[in-house]
Amino acid sequence: MYIYNVTINIEETVHDQWLAWMKEKHIPDMLATGKFLSAKMCRVLVEEDMGGLTYAVQYTVADKETLDRYYEEDAESMRQDGLLRFANKFVAFRTELEVVSEQTSQIVPATEYLFTYGTLRDQIVQQELFSRALEGSKDSLPQHKVVEKSVGGLYPTIIHTGKAEDTVEGELYVISGSELRKTDLYEGKAYIREKLSLVSGIEAWVYRSRLSGSN
Repeated sequence: MYIYNVTINIEETVHDQWLAWMKEKHIPDMLATGKFLSAKMCRVLVEEDMGGLTYAVQYTVADKETLDRYYEEDAESMRQDGLLRFANKFVAFRTELEVVSEQTSQIVPATEYLFTYGTLRDQIVQQELFSRALEGSKDSLPQHKVVEKSVGGLYPTIIHTGKAEDTVEGELYVISGSELRKTDLYEGKAYIREKLSLVSGIEAWVYRSRLSGSN
């Protein structure tokens, strides 16, 4: 596992525009290259002599070969976009990090990943079910497609097609174990819950109709 780290110092005069562009355009475009597994953006808490604000963006990549492919196929266009928008307003340097050891707490967190493509994305439904609105991130389920109104003539489900061109777009949420049980009750006996791998590499719970199968 490798981390491609980009550290950027951005001038305060364009900071807000740049930050919005990074979160809404550049980082999603980087992930859309298919080379990176995830991205984390952090504010560096230090006052720079040069002024401005400093951020570090860490892109996780499976291996050096994939990172080299990014350099060859995508890096130039990704960098040119930023230069055209914010020329002479930032300084950036890049570092490759190889992960040599990774340890996690032995205390299992009471959290679950939930991928939704239907009514559970509605914040009104979330408030009624969990007494809070969930903060999610966009993700997708490969080799599946949505079948509209197939449950009781009202609600969607998914089927596995095995086709690379079929993808289900949705939201990924982190919820508690007790909230997952509430979700089971909400979906009812018409749905079953199974753990599937998303495009991001995360394994998440997904609900589908008990009657749905492969296309």
